[in-house]
Amino acid sequence: MQNEITNHERIMVPAFQNKTVLVTGGAGMIGSHLVIRILREGAKVIVLDDLSSGKRELLPSHPNLKFIEGDINDPVALEESFKPNIDFVFHLAALFANQNSVENPEKDMKVNGLGTLQVLEKSRQRDVRRVVYASSSCVYPTNTEKMDESIHDSSVATPYAISKFVGERYCKYFQSHLGLPITIVRFFNGYGPHEFPGKYRNVIPNFLQRALEGKTLTVHGDGSATRDFTYVEDAVAATCLAAVRSEAIGQTFNIGTGKETTIKELAEKINKLTGNTAGIEYVPVRDWDKVIRRSAEYKKARELLGFLPRHELDQGLLKTYNWLKTTI
Repeated sequence: MQNEITNHERIMVPAFQNKTVLVTGGAGMIGSHLVIRILREGAKVIVLDDLSSGKRELLPSHPNLKFIEGDINDPVALEESFKPNIDFVFHLAALFANQNSVENPEKDMKVNGLGTLQVLEKSRQRDVRRVVYASSSCVYPTNTEKMDESIHDSSVATPYAISKFVGERYCKYFQSHLGLPITIVRFFNGYGPHEFPGKYRNVIPNFLQRALEGKTLTVHGDGSATRDFTYVEDAVAATCLAAVRSEAIGQTFNIGTGKETTIKELAEKINKLTGNTAGIEYVPVRDWDKVIRRSAEYKKARELLGFLPRHELDQGLLKTYNWLKTTI
């Protein structure tokens, strides 16, 4: 993993040098890439993660990295995480994601709602310079096509979407009433290396695993639903900008590509990439899965942050495939 820090592309602002940064959920897919990036910038990094879905081996062995295995609702772990003078907090810890929340709604709210509240309160007490809260495109209504940050309708489909929206509202409260500098980023279908397949994981690693095993790719519905797939390095670049740009304080940003891909197209791309000839199997749509289209309007992130996604889907899929085939 040390080579990964050496070779990890340095993008944009070296703003974390000699800063102390807390990353909750830092052993996850986006979190681990974020940790690698800011370590390379010369930061001291604390990672708080209970490893319920993240993996310790995704993080490097580095003298400036302290790993704390614990839950964000554990007061001892949280207190230890905030012991040094923290400059930046990236709050990525969450119970992920839709299907998991449908099966475990109380746990979902405890982690995503109460956990977020406690991270914000600790950040306020310690006068943190900036908190970046990782939200999700799931907070958008199921019946809208234009997904820009002005939409506040909370008619969402799952407990996960509700709890992430609750987290956003807590952020707004701490920003407007208590003066805590906060920026919210809404990720649109992040993917890339460091995400393992699994029951509650995203479609891309699960498709890749099945393709590598020579199995049919299971598509819910007719495959016409679209998603905006955002490569992890682009998501991390935007997240770093959100932390350091003064214009971002109090703002909410979509982090996506603005390009829609149908699930059928995605399955075909992955079968072609892996040489899988097993084809596609269509099964009924899940009861909660009512979102037909997902596409980010990221004009605000482009204008205020200078964010531009750099990875086309085919390029990102190839990088993800090359990592996963040597890992599983």
